[in-house]
Amino acid sequence: MIQVNNVTLTFGKRTLFEDVNIKFTPGNCYGLIGANGAGKSTFLKLLSGEIETTHGDIVITKGERMAVLKQDHYAYDNEKVMDVVIMGNARLYQIMKEKEELYSHTEFTDADGIRLGNLEAEFAELNGWEAESEASELLNNLGVEEKFHYELMKDIPNNQKVKVLLAQALFGNPDILLLDEPTNNLDIDAINWLEEFLINFENTVIVVSHDRHFLNKVCTHIADIDYGKIKLYIGNYDFWYESSQLALKQMKESNKKKEEKIKELQAFIARFSANASKSRQATSRKKILEKIELDEIIPSSRKYPFIDFKPERPSGKEILMVTKLNKTIDGKKVLNNVSFTVQKGDKIAFVGSNDIAKTTLFKILMGELEADSGHVTWGKTITPSYYPQDNSKYFVKDENIMEWIGSFYNIDDETILRGFLGRMLFSGDDVYKKVPVLSGGERARCMFSKCMLEQGNFLILDEPTNHLDLESITSLNNGLIKYPGELIFSSHDHQFTETIANRIIELTDGGFIDRKTTYDEYLKERSKK
Repeated sequence: MIQVNNVTLTFGKRTLFEDVNIKFTPGNCYGLIGANGAGKSTFLKLLSGEIETTHGDIVITKGERMAVLKQDHYAYDNEKVMDVVIMGNARLYQIMKEKEELYSHTEFTDADGIRLGNLEAEFAELNGWEAESEASELLNNLGVEEKFHYELMKDIPNNQKVKVLLAQALFGNPDILLLDEPTNNLDIDAINWLEEFLINFENTVIVVSHDRHFLNKVCTHIADIDYGKIKLYIGNYDFWYESSQLALKQMKESNKKKEEKIKELQAFIARFSANASKSRQATSRKKILEKIELDEIIPSSRKYPFIDFKPERPSGKEILMVTKLNKTIDGKKVLNNVSFTVQKGDKIAFVGSNDIAKTTLFKILMGELEADSGHVTWGKTITPSYYPQDNSKYFVKDENIMEWIGSFYNIDDETILRGFLGRMLFSGDDVYKKVPVLSGGERARCMFSKCMLEQGNFLILDEPTNHLDLESITSLNNGLIKYPGELIFSSHDHQFTETIANRIIELTDGGFIDRKTTYDEYLKERSKK
């Protein structure tokens, strides 16, 4: 168990948390949510002891071990993969190293023997004899091939390093598990395995994630950070979202009824206060009026951008035909005879383990890359709009946001630009921020603004949920569900893909698989193979 008692955290003049009291108990998984900048990752650092509280304390049950998902993928470059995983239990790893050092002694003393005896007993108690097999099992389950298990971290692919650090956090059955964005850069198989692992995990889990499907699968509670406070709700993310929206609606309706009652009483009092025969009733209503209190509605600090793609014109019968596309990059074939035809109403999710293949395809469609062979034929009525995964080339000029968005569409009316950018959460002086220094989330909102103003009837979106908070993902998700044009996209967000796509194309080493189905149905069919 971990208990937070009257915790306050202040940075300079800013108070991030104030008098927070919350208890995290074994057998539960807590999803930590809040708007960007609310302090989710900071709160995890408070719990782990990485940063200290300004006031208050954090109490962990004596003897319990805490594990934290590390974020620095290069911190262990000179360590073997197997050792990095076992380091998840620092005490066990320390014993292993000390044992190795003692056994290496050429002259073995009585003191060495006594020390070894004590170490061996503790080693067995910590299940040390099973450490390597447990570490190997975790790595295998996460999709780290056995050939990497005894390699140095610097010699394995980056996408494997993420999995090794996750295995490190999960190793040795920790009593308290802190996970900050554990699904980032994981493939679907690794995510599915992690979900099952956490569902069956019997100790305490606290997780920060932008993956709504993941939060819905694993969370028993939601801890919501808002205005420096943390409120605890029983249930998963969808339950919290629906219940919070319902509670707000009910409070507004209750206040509306109260306001109507107040007006009615005020009118009666004003009408009959001077009437002797009605004065007693008027006095009675005054007392009732004094007792009526309106519930204070505190608006959430969360802000949802307005994302609504409206095509300038509908697409015609011929939309997009791709015929036998081939492309090799750095000696590896990433597209192998890929062919498909986009039909009216298609919203196609491109999936597969090779992200480079998807990005390459999208770049070829937009004319940014040339295929080695094959043809791309666009319909005459089609105006595509592209959201690239890497948008850095769009943000190199020394100009502010308003100048940036205005330069694309020759709009010089400041009122119109401010109104539009305000809906995308760029308010006040934010519009004068220089674009080269924008955060990933701010750049994403700029690119969505660009796409909306283009009014294309065909969208190509390459990992559009990267860098977005839950609120922006929700807005984008809803905007694409109602988008009337055609759409092709890639995303690692399960719920996003499931709720938008009506067709799935998987890019494989041997070519492609094309299915007119939902994402969940595709995964179900895939699991049977």
